[in-house]
Amino acid sequence: MDVIQRIAQELSVKSQQVAATVALLDEGATVPFIARYRKEVTGGLDDTQLRMLEERLVYLRELNDRRDSILDSIRGQGKLTAELEQAIQDAETKTLLEDLYLPYKPKRRTKAQIAREAGLEPLLDALLDDRSLQPQQVAIAYVDADKGVADVAAALDGARQILMERISEDAELLSELRERIWNKGILQSTVVAGKEQEGAKFKDYFDYSEAINKIPSHRALALFRGRNEDLLSLTLKPAELDQEEHQLCTQFVCQRLQVTDTSKPANLWLAETARFAWKIKLFTRIDMDLKLRLREAAELEAIRVFASNLRDLLLAAPAGHKTTMGLDPGIRTGVKVAVVDATGKVLATETVYPHPPKNQWDQSIAVLARLIQQHQVSLVSIGNGTASRETDQLVADLMKQHKDLPIQKIMVSEAGASVYSASELAAKEFPDLDVSLRGAVSIARRLQDPLAELVKIDPKSIGVGQYQHDVNQVQLARMLDTVVEDCVNAVGVDVNTASVALLKQVSGLSASISENIVAFRNQNGPFPNRSQLKKVPRLGDKAFEQAAGFLRVMNGDNPLDASAVHPEAYPVVNAILDDTGKSIRDLIGQSQYLRSLNPANYISAGFGLPTVTDILQELEKPGRDPRPEFKSVQFKDGVEKITDLQPGMSLEGVVTNVANFGAFVDIGVHQDGLVHISHLADDFVKDPRSVVKTGDMVKVRVLEVDVARQRISLSMKKDIDGSEIIAREKPQKTVSHKPKPQPALQNTMSNAFAKALKK
Repeated sequence: MDVIQRIAQELSVKSQQVAATVALLDEGATVPFIARYRKEVTGGLDDTQLRMLEERLVYLRELNDRRDSILDSIRGQGKLTAELEQAIQDAETKTLLEDLYLPYKPKRRTKAQIAREAGLEPLLDALLDDRSLQPQQVAIAYVDADKGVADVAAALDGARQILMERISEDAELLSELRERIWNKGILQSTVVAGKEQEGAKFKDYFDYSEAINKIPSHRALALFRGRNEDLLSLTLKPAELDQEEHQLCTQFVCQRLQVTDTSKPANLWLAETARFAWKIKLFTRIDMDLKLRLREAAELEAIRVFASNLRDLLLAAPAGHKTTMGLDPGIRTGVKVAVVDATGKVLATETVYPHPPKNQWDQSIAVLARLIQQHQVSLVSIGNGTASRETDQLVADLMKQHKDLPIQKIMVSEAGASVYSASELAAKEFPDLDVSLRGAVSIARRLQDPLAELVKIDPKSIGVGQYQHDVNQVQLARMLDTVVEDCVNAVGVDVNTASVALLKQVSGLSASISENIVAFRNQNGPFPNRSQLKKVPRLGDKAFEQAAGFLRVMNGDNPLDASAVHPEAYPVVNAILDDTGKSIRDLIGQSQYLRSLNPANYISAGFGLPTVTDILQELEKPGRDPRPEFKSVQFKDGVEKITDLQPGMSLEGVVTNVANFGAFVDIGVHQDGLVHISHLADDFVKDPRSVVKTGDMVKVRVLEVDVARQRISLSMKKDIDGSEIIAREKPQKTVSHKPKPQPALQNTMSNAFAKALKK
């Protein structure tokens, strides 16, 4: 099956749709452009389908390249048979392909190779052909000291090495046994002797076992991190009844060798060889393969979680174009202050020292009040790092003392602000601004427009992933880049205010073209229309085609330039204007009238029903922002550190991260609390992201506070009292029996729910 057919089958779409999409991708079209402006060509494939198609296209093309390389290698050795070639052509995964290639893969000089060189392969073949032979008697003829075969035992050992290698390179056998152990295997972890104290953070895994194919992503990555830090030992058992499964797998190998009657001398020797092959070769290889499989699956899931959280963060509600003061809290080093106007331009910077050791509380309030009055500040954005609650209190006192100042204070995540401050991009943007003050500018701007500011930061520095440093960094970067690209193009970019960092995420625009756009804008003033973009150096027809629909020109010559209608579709709008007799300014925003129009009336050779429908919807609300309305959370006064928390407290918080086991919530005490998946809702929750997403404001209740371990347990359930203790997710001690509910949990739950949980 070729690549096109296979992808079509996997996505349950037509081959023509896949072929058309692949052609567009190969021509340099981006997924956002194809999803929005080429619906007729792809048959309406959405962005999710297109991303899956793109990912599978890369994988299958890599698979085919590797297939060709393997065929060339085996053909060059003169060992390519028609049967082997067909098996390689039929291989659907890289794993199976490598299994088939294993016997022919150039390798170091093995014991089996040495035995072949000593002429012992005929001995093995003789025993395989005639099972009635006595191995010791047959082996006498192969003893040759000059060839390194000192005695009968050495001859038989050499023959055994050759057979063990053959068995370990049997692709079909290896695949069947691998799947068997994946379905039955148990992964055990124990603490490395003497490292109990050093590995305290892995305490839950000091004596742990679970079915390998059931281990969730976060636990798998924790196990591998513990092993990599030499704190945990990981052992794979083929099944719960270890020895019994070893015997069954040995019998499986015997069947492969057609060893049925062990009364025959050669069969007895072959059965022993099968046992050695299983224990020494096959299981060792499978052990490595399945741990790798578990890790890769866990990494993919972790990357998916990171991508979902990043998307939610980038698409968080913007506060809008308002003059904003950014505060980057600090104690000894002071609170860094930056005021930016509605477009993000820096108006003023300052550093105040309200906290110890200087304690200039009143002076700091005076400075902030002066800046707010001078620049007509509407919003105060406070970073949520060290001294954030103390700084929040400072602004609260300012608001009490200066009730005439119409300001609103909001706490924002400052993750990545320090990384941006020291970056080359920040140095170019603010060459004369101190590094410490650049962070305050970023904090102010990320409240105005999170997307525009966060694209300047390496996504991996934003901190919304789980075990992000343990996963494949190339895959992670590729996935996060696609998320940023999708988010930027979904929202659109104001070409007259966007930074280079934001512009380069637009479909079709490279970093160099983005720099040229900004340089052209600085030299010639704001772009009056989209057509003016064609005068930017190196921005050719192809780049314009890909980018124009995602670039906005606000208050320009043509109202359509502020919308998502692509310039190539302006003739459709003109046809609508001619038909209705209205001007474009009279037509835009007239929802009721636009909905009365029949899209089918404006279909042409170049534009089908999907495109015309999109145009009419866009004219209703041109340049509409898909992000939600801005809201802010208010942390509870007097609750500023973890020791202020008490079980039963009801608090407001903002979701900072969502993992497979629950959601982390910032409640204003410098340590996020965990709402375990079992406490996200009154009903059963399978996926936390179905209930909350990063950036959501939620109401929570404190269940438990562990000051020593800096852990806070929260609940979003409605029918819970403050005395209930959260049932932390703990690894299973055995596989055959689920952990019993903790007494504290059982006492507070209804009997029915407790029984259900136990079951």
